[in-house]
Amino acid sequence: MVINSQMVWEGKTYKLRYEDLDSFGNLPYEKCRQVYGVCFYKDKMVIGFGGKKADWGLIGGTIGKGESFEETLVREIVEESNMKVVKSSPIGTQEVFYPDGSSIHQLRFVAIVVPIGKFEGDPAGSVKKIKLINPKDYKKYLDWGDIGDRIIERALRLKESFQI
Repeated sequence: MVINSQMVWEGKTYKLRYEDLDSFGNLPYEKCRQVYGVCFYKDKMVIGFGGKKADWGLIGGTIGKGESFEETLVREIVEESNMKVVKSSPIGTQEVFYPDGSSIHQLRFVAIVVPIGKFEGDPAGSVKKIKLINPKDYKKYLDWGDIGDRIIERALRLKESFQI
């Protein structure tokens, strides 16, 4: 499925193109900038509070130099939630088109996670707290329109297909 949309951020309009993907192998690595996980612990979805906008969001962040997408996912989840990835799978990519015509990819995974210990804080200081929510309530915390709805819908479906 492909969804086209747009958003205004800091006074500028960005075009968005979301696409379901089962693999990120065909994406140009140099244009892939972020990896975020729709994380589940048991029947709850894990979200984090913080970031530049100081609001709730998915767990994830910037791809480190030389890191694979999966390595980024695992590292970011440990750093931002003190949880370990048990299983993960690609959901899709959101391509963000800047006003100048250039674009980047933001990758989305679904992940089953388990706590390593108590969450004390993100070493980078970005995520201040985490919360475990009923996935049906996600729009109370993050509402990203049709693209967000598709990401969560696909994450829930993929999660159910995992044999754990």
